[in-house]
Amino acid sequence: MRPCSGSVCVARTQSGERKKMMATWKELITDAMENDNESWGDVVSCTLTEKELEKKFNDGYGRSEGKPFTLWTKKRVYFPVVYDGAEWVESVSRRPDKKPSGHFGGE
Repeated sequence: MRPCSGSVCVARTQSGERKKMMATWKELITDAMENDNESWGDVVSCTLTEKELEKKFNDGYGRSEGKPFTLWTKKRVYFPVVYDGAEWVESVSRRPDKKPSGHFGGE
């Protein structure tokens, strides 16, 4: 797991300054799947290639840089979310479960 403040991952330099972190969708999706007790073995389909999953991008504030995707597992559907350029991964159940989804991203 990467050190995160809310949904935004940052690092601190030795002087205490905030430093934006680089991430890959593979890292961010892995974190999201682990939170849902899933793994890459549960993946049914993904719109990204392995090369696209491994491409590093700045997931901190600014502008969104990660390529859009949808990933399906046996139980969930994962997708990118962005707010003020900070990017992370959310998911919803593949099947109706009567659980409402909150608002994703910014308003």
